[in-house]
Amino acid sequence: MPKTIDVTELVLRDAHQSLMATRMAMEDMVPACADIDQAGYWSVECWGGATFDSCIRFLNEDPWERLRQFRKLLPNSRLQMLLRGQNLLGYRHYEDSVVDRFVDKAAENGMDVFRVFDALNDIRNLRRSIAAVRRTGKHAQGTICYTVSPLHAPGDFVEMAEKLLELGCDSICIKDMAALLKPQAAFDIVKGIKETCGQAVRVHVHVHATTGVTLVSLMKAIEAGADCVDTAISSLSLGPGHNPTESLVEMLDGTGFETKLDRHRLIKIKKYFAGIRPRYKEFLSNITGVETEIFDSQIPGGMLSNMESQLKQQGAGARMEEVLLEVPKVRADAGFPPLVTPSSQIVGTQAVFNVMMGRYKVMTGEFADLMLGYYGETIGPREPTVVALAVKQAGKAPINGRPADLLKPEWHELRDAAVAVPGCNGSDEDVLTYAMFPKVAPQFFPARDQGPKNLGKDPSAQPAAAAAPAKAPSVENGKGAVHTTITYDVKCNGKTHKVTVAPAQ
Repeated sequence: MPKTIDVTELVLRDAHQSLMATRMAMEDMVPACADIDQAGYWSVECWGGATFDSCIRFLNEDPWERLRQFRKLLPNSRLQMLLRGQNLLGYRHYEDSVVDRFVDKAAENGMDVFRVFDALNDIRNLRRSIAAVRRTGKHAQGTICYTVSPLHAPGDFVEMAEKLLELGCDSICIKDMAALLKPQAAFDIVKGIKETCGQAVRVHVHVHATTGVTLVSLMKAIEAGADCVDTAISSLSLGPGHNPTESLVEMLDGTGFETKLDRHRLIKIKKYFAGIRPRYKEFLSNITGVETEIFDSQIPGGMLSNMESQLKQQGAGARMEEVLLEVPKVRADAGFPPLVTPSSQIVGTQAVFNVMMGRYKVMTGEFADLMLGYYGETIGPREPTVVALAVKQAGKAPINGRPADLLKPEWHELRDAAVAVPGCNGSDEDVLTYAMFPKVAPQFFPARDQGPKNLGKDPSAQPAAAAAPAKAPSVENGKGAVHTTITYDVKCNGKTHKVTVAPAQ
């Protein structure tokens, strides 16, 4: 009897986040939900990550209502989200009571599986959110951000799995956000976890497809004992996205493993999203093939495009190679953090600054905080000379404790600020929306009654030139990091509107 391998489908969250900048409207997901619900997945990832931000920033859609809709549309499915530990879905650490309330409300509105990670793999930044999930009775999945450096070895990831299980996690996820997980490493880490922590421990494996090797990595992980793997339906897969669900199903034939997914349903889901994808052409990633250079630079595709954009806006596109050489040096100075949100943006932007202005002549506020411990602990020591520069530029001392321990209770202050915003309905959900994005929520709340916006376009109804972004200046995010704004002409209900894509806070 073949062993059943569980599958998590990513098409409703990470697939469109990776391929089309998280712009897919809820109304374009609804028609596929019945087939997704009946296809036989272990879970359906549909919330968290960048979707919360995108909903209120671009789509005029209440993310909490999106979650409630998914709960109704997928009654037979476990709903899964990606949660950034103490950062929740924002870009800073939140005080513990805010973490508790967010998890409570997410569970109350329909979330079943919480995949919880920290950008630095700092266990201290995961304790509170995992405890909050356990208190709700939902599934707490402790997550290891896979990365490669002179200091990282398979045994380090196995040790982290042990620590996560000590916190009471129901399963362990190996999260490979940059497609760096080669087949042998996948086998060694999964086997190490199973041998050290017990065969009964559930191990899930999440990989991206960018380097072209990770479908083999999934196979090796399965052979080593992985219980569940993540895939995306083929019409929204590959490139900087993920491996195709149907390919995994077919790959397992004759191997002693099977998924038990409904092939007929998968084909229906594939065809549906194949029809939807062209509507979002202007948001599609330029990465369509294989990028094995990532193994050398260890830079995720999204980070590459962001740095390239920064350089072009400053008239320095030709200096990209210098930046690619600088990124590993900056990462080493910072103690070899994994490159995932927000550490990838922090390291990448500092590398651009170093090339353009001289090494650490100007330091972003975020990079100074990273060097001083305000994001947490890294696997390696931080370069002392750079730490000294960070102290001078930031005007504060390094810390060694858990960053959130420095935060004062903030719920009542956040509530007072949120309810003062026109359009805020006073619910805990609205206060949490404000807490995550205090600069975006005041624009979203008053406009919410206008209903969701669909930024997808009929590809046959628009001239090719309309998809080209207008040239726009760089802006500073208030903490010293320079980002790029891009303006698009969007036609909606017969009218053309200029939409500016602004940097996340």
